[in-house]
Amino acid sequence: MNNVVKIPSRLLLFCGMLVGVLSCLSGCNPPDTPESEIKSPPSITTWWTPQPGQTWQIQYVGEIITAIDVDIINLDLFETTPQDIQYWKNRGVRVICYLNAGAWEDWRSDHDAFPEGILGNEYEGWPGERWLDIRRIDLLAPIMIARLNLCAQKGFDGVDPDNIDGYMNETGFPLSADDQLTYNRWLAEQAHQCGLAIGLKNDPDQVQDLVDIFDWIITENCFYEEWCDLLIPFIQENKPVLDIEYTDNQIQLIDFCNQASALSIDAILKHLNLDAWQEACP
Repeated sequence: MNNVVKIPSRLLLFCGMLVGVLSCLSGCNPPDTPESEIKSPPSITTWWTPQPGQTWQIQYVGEIITAIDVDIINLDLFETTPQDIQYWKNRGVRVICYLNAGAWEDWRSDHDAFPEGILGNEYEGWPGERWLDIRRIDLLAPIMIARLNLCAQKGFDGVDPDNIDGYMNETGFPLSADDQLTYNRWLAEQAHQCGLAIGLKNDPDQVQDLVDIFDWIITENCFYEEWCDLLIPFIQENKPVLDIEYTDNQIQLIDFCNQASALSIDAILKHLNLDAWQEACP
């Protein structure tokens, strides 16, 4: 955005880690907490609860376009400043932070914090990314908690954790469905303890098991790939289903908007690189 003072991402990461330590002193799970002792979020913790039918935008590439009237915007955790977020919140827009919770990215400011032993296969089609061994919550916890606290410290309202369906991919690790459920539930609990809402990202086969702890779901290509019916548990719980269809698949609004309306899914059409362009179902 124009006229915004940029804060170095390494400084913000340090601040996030400091906030994480302070948060743990007041009730967060310490990073080395054994899985068997991970506690549920305190009952006094509150967070934003989005509702179906809200308009939304997602953009990670290029100058953020502000001339758009939406209820929710999804932006990158590291690239977005507190001033950016405050701009949107002053307009009454809720802001979601994107973070990669299931894969390592070699360009992130905290990339050196990931032990080599938990880095798996390269993520096909996405240079610079490698799958994570999500079974090692003991090693991932300090990193992910720091990221969640950075998200909260910057002023985001919620979290969009990407690649939390690694067990369905060739990660280089023997991940099971139970491993994924354990990690995803842990991640949701940690987000809630930081006062952040959190959405499930794809992972359609585990929707029934995770709908109770996630606040919404973001899906990609559910109409094109014909699995939107798996999202019904979220719809029945009156939790938002936010779907992205991609122009790379030669799909248009006319191909899915009637279905989206019938299912109460808030769907948009985007370029695969998630730049500013979008078209939304009416």
